[in-house]
Parts: sequence; C-alpha cells; structure tokens
Amino acid sequence: MAKVTYSLVMPERELAAGEADMVIVPGGDGDFGVLPGHIPMISTVRPGIVEIQDGGKTTARYVVAGGFAEVTRERCTILAEEATPIAEVSAEQLAERERVAATALGVATGEGERKAAEAALGVARDLRRAYDFHAGR
Repeated sequence: MAKVTYSLVMPERELAAGEADMVIVPGGDGDFGVLPGHIPMISTVRPGIVEIQDGGKTTARYVVAGGFAEVTRERCTILAEEATPIAEVSAEQLAERERVAATALGVATGEGERKAAEAALGVARDLRRAYDFHAGR
C-alpha cells in the first residue's frame, strides 16, 4: 500500500518525519486527512492536534499551536509555530498556559499588547480543548 511522507517542522528543528497511511491536520477551515495522491494544497494550521495514522491505528499525536501545511501528492509538510508530542504535554500545563494568557490580557495596556494577549489566550483555549478531546482516545 502506498504511503504519504510527512514532516513536522518548527523554526528551530524538525520534530518528526516518516511515512504513514494518513496524516490528519487541524486546518484553518477544519481538520483534513492527507492520503497518498492527495490534491496539492496549502492551508493554515490552527491550534490543535496533528495525528499520524499507520496500520489502521494512531501511531503519534503532536500538539501544535498553529502554522502552515503544504500538501503534495506524495508529501505533507507541516510548518508549526510550536509543536510537542502529546505525551509530553499535561492538562495542568495547558491550564497554566491559559491562566498566564488570561492574566496578561487583564493587565494589557496598549492596543497591540491587548491584541497579542487575546491571541495568546485564544491559542491556549484551543489547545486545551483539543488536548481534552484527544487525551482520552
């Protein structure tokens, strides 16, 4: 059976790479699965979980905080702002991230500072929801 090659890259390093039956990406317009022969496309990546599936089961999950995905017929490259294997993330860490972002929003003074804090809080909430959904699976 044909495989799709994938790569999950952050600005400082490549986090994961390999071949899989399917890569599920949290796209800006909704989750999408990349199979071999997928139509070429570029998509934003929203905060969520990248899931690698092989042999009929999920073999890896990564928490991503946004970025872009480039898909070709044989490859899926995800350029993530930040990414971490889900096994290295805890609900407590994500709750703390949300608390810190909410506090920053509460003390923001200027328009730019407020917008940045709102964006950080949105990412933190999205990551917590995605983690909560996938943690029990």
